[in-house]
Amino acid sequence: MPAVASLDALERAVAGFAITDPGLVAEPAALAAARRSLAESGLLLLGEMHGVAENPLLIRALMAAVGATGLALEWDEDLAPVIDGVLRGGPLRDHSLLWSGDGRITAGHLAVLREGVAAGWLRTLTLADGMGEGDWDWSRRDAAMARRVLAARPADGGTLVVAGNAHTPVTPTELGVPLGARLAQRRPGVREIRISYGGGRFYNLEPRRFTHRPGGGREVRLHAGHDAESGQLVLGLPVATEALVPQRAGSWPAPPPEASR
Repeated sequence: MPAVASLDALERAVAGFAITDPGLVAEPAALAAARRSLAESGLLLLGEMHGVAENPLLIRALMAAVGATGLALEWDEDLAPVIDGVLRGGPLRDHSLLWSGDGRITAGHLAVLREGVAAGWLRTLTLADGMGEGDWDWSRRDAAMARRVLAARPADGGTLVVAGNAHTPVTPTELGVPLGARLAQRRPGVREIRISYGGGRFYNLEPRRFTHRPGGGREVRLHAGHDAESGQLVLGLPVATEALVPQRAGSWPAPPPEASR
């Protein structure tokens, strides 16, 4: 099943997640641009589609390739005590924010984070999301995420900032002013990498399927995007598989559709 609804099932899924090397191939110019983003701004953006099993493995491989030791995730800051316990090797404690089912949190993420702290390649973790008080507003939410990222303790080698791909562009979009654009205002030189999924499946509130994109290649490859003007970098994943996602009916209100990207 792509979703689990109990702590015991989630713990078993975390323990059973295979942490493997996805075989990232980085074109020299793209790798240099990603490293330059970290050197100039201390940050590098990675835009994902939530609910893909390979996402945490790509995060792990990319951090190793660029030398980042900090990670910021689009997870609610109120989860910090729960996640801190997991990172120290303790049992997973229950919290309503674990169970939204939108694919941001997966068994693979928890396994990779735990391994990263134990192995020493993950030294700082920032949970950047938080709905706050008052009416929900897309741009205000992203502004708050940017403030949390900027306020976090700097990491040696810089921080990889991972969020849904609607939040990582470094210029305003039709949705508003995203996280990436807010960070670019304060940290000139920050670059975005967007994961391009060649096909396969993902889990975001329910099982979903990517539209197949022919000609995407068979390698996991970091390369420059087709639009040279945008400066966007692309991390190509040929085939995605559904992540195992914690989800309980009614445990937390589902976000608007655009908040799940």
